[in-house]
Amino acid sequence: MARIVIIGAGMSGLAAAARLAAVGHRVTVCEATGSYGGALGRYERDGFAFDTGPGLLSLPAVYRDLALKTGKEPLEQLVELVPVDPESRHLFPDGTEVLLPNASRGGVGQALDAAFGAGSGARWGEVMNRGRAVWEATRRPLLEEPLPAETAPLHTDPYPRPPRRGLARLRRPGAWTLADVAREELGGHPDLARLLHEYALRHGLDPREVPAGATVLPYMEQSFGVWYVRGGLRALAEAVYRRCELRRVEFRFDTPVTEILTDGGRVSGVLASGTRLDADLVVAAGGHEELVPAGPGRPSPGARVRQLKVLLALRGGRPPGAVHRTVVHAADQRREWEQLFDAPGTPPELPTVEVLRPADGALVPDREHEAITLTVAVPEQVGPDDLDGYPEHLLDHLAAAGLDLRERILWQEPRIGAPLPAPALAGAGGAYLGVPNQAALPGLHLVGGAAHPGGGLARTGMSAAVTAGLIGPA
Repeated sequence: MARIVIIGAGMSGLAAAARLAAVGHRVTVCEATGSYGGALGRYERDGFAFDTGPGLLSLPAVYRDLALKTGKEPLEQLVELVPVDPESRHLFPDGTEVLLPNASRGGVGQALDAAFGAGSGARWGEVMNRGRAVWEATRRPLLEEPLPAETAPLHTDPYPRPPRRGLARLRRPGAWTLADVAREELGGHPDLARLLHEYALRHGLDPREVPAGATVLPYMEQSFGVWYVRGGLRALAEAVYRRCELRRVEFRFDTPVTEILTDGGRVSGVLASGTRLDADLVVAAGGHEELVPAGPGRPSPGARVRQLKVLLALRGGRPPGAVHRTVVHAADQRREWEQLFDAPGTPPELPTVEVLRPADGALVPDREHEAITLTVAVPEQVGPDDLDGYPEHLLDHLAAAGLDLRERILWQEPRIGAPLPAPALAGAGGAYLGVPNQAALPGLHLVGGAAHPGGGLARTGMSAAVTAGLIGPA
């Protein structure tokens, strides 16, 4: 049995703690704040409740596995999982609307044909087939296994580019980006391109830079589905925390760790609130990279972007037929990219906006009210002082797209999150790979968004699984 200190009670720290305690280790979690869950926070006011981090869950198998490996009850007995169907409603600048079904690639193709004309679904389907090839090539090394010591094979994008024809054969081949895929393989259709680009933007990635293999992101979502946790995703954090308690994990809240201690060239403990805690192993969860000797390694490419969430309390119940997730696409996506990545400093003028409106009575005072969350990507430099009038501007932007909420608003609360860590992707010379879960310092391990396999709720859960496997049972 090893004495293990985990720094941080975010989701990666909670998942690592539950897994390690379940195989016999003595685990202590030090958390600088007074609560657990990290990004899976909650804001409550006047009977309304909102997730302040992710609002939807992909790849729930990660947390099903966590529940299976750490206790007797399956995940579905810990939280109520609800498939989101339709998965999303998309509103485009020309007035086109499309509803995409959940976990149905065939259904997505039919919806695109109906919205954009015959052949649109087939073109999209071919891109998703290439995304499947990326999934098959990278699933094990980028999601299920430790990052290999020799990462050179992952520096090349596995996206299988189609044969070049005509004058294209004369051009010198180079690395493709997601924007190249949209331009070359989607028939030049601007709305199909917007649909593909949105998957990069929601992860804080520039479509002009991210490798073509990022097509694996829509492939995974459209193949395996998207889920909502009844009561909000905060309920998932509560369930994992209870599982930690069941496994007798010790939690020390309001206990910031200021130093990782070493002895003889390996980890010997931590300094937490001025007190030394001896440990055989230390696991640093996301957000604590500054404590790691010699720095965190390669930076996350997604760290240039934050998510702005505007929490809306509305009078009047959720309208019949309302869709859980709506995406209002930017009228000028090139301008949006420039404001996010080229000359950042202010929020984009007419951005891509995600609108989440769950049908969940646990989030509202009664049936005569609705809780809605708007999410927009903004540059990392943007702070609260830069938001004067911006929530109202977003509401005008939504109204122009046909989604007018302005007359129903009781109050609104803008919140800016931490910079987004990118999901691990192959290609681009390894620029989109996280740092290894086993640090160079013996006895130190890393989990969370900056570590392998990158950012996102599912991937941080995977980082805990990989790290627990590296440490092994007591």
